[in-house]
Amino acid sequence: MPNKELLALFKNISAVKTGEFTLSSGKKSNLYIDCRRVTLHPEGARLIGKIVLEKIRGLNVQAIGGLTLGADPITSAVVTLGDIPGFIVRKKEKEHGTKQKIEGHLQPGWKVVVVEDVSTSGASALQAIAAVEAAGASVVKVISVVDREEGAAEALKAYTFDPLLKKSDFF
Repeated sequence: MPNKELLALFKNISAVKTGEFTLSSGKKSNLYIDCRRVTLHPEGARLIGKIVLEKIRGLNVQAIGGLTLGADPITSAVVTLGDIPGFIVRKKEKEHGTKQKIEGHLQPGWKVVVVEDVSTSGASALQAIAAVEAAGASVVKVISVVDREEGAAEALKAYTFDPLLKKSDFF
């Protein structure tokens, strides 16, 4: 059952648009879900943080994070409301300073949750998962704010994939 409060917020702040769009997956779509309008909204951040914390209760995870930029506000909301540190996975390794691919808090052996804003093919989550696993941590759950229902669940079947909303919830 979709979270009605979160669904209403998407609609109230015009975060769902129709037209012709190219998604980050490269796919063409007549529907664009502008999740950052929600994750960067005070009410949206509080609500998403609260829902994610409920979904991870009892999992005994040591950190939460995902691929920048979509996962950043979700991670921040959870870190702010909960008692769990966060991490950010860069799209490519930093070329200066410490040259890290992962920023924040992640240690080998930790159990973590990977988050993302909108899942289409699952590629962004898989990129974050690969970096997390290369760092020696294990992913116990993947949470997406919206699953476009276009292959992400299948691509992430080796993990527990738990979207807050699905594209079909909007119609």
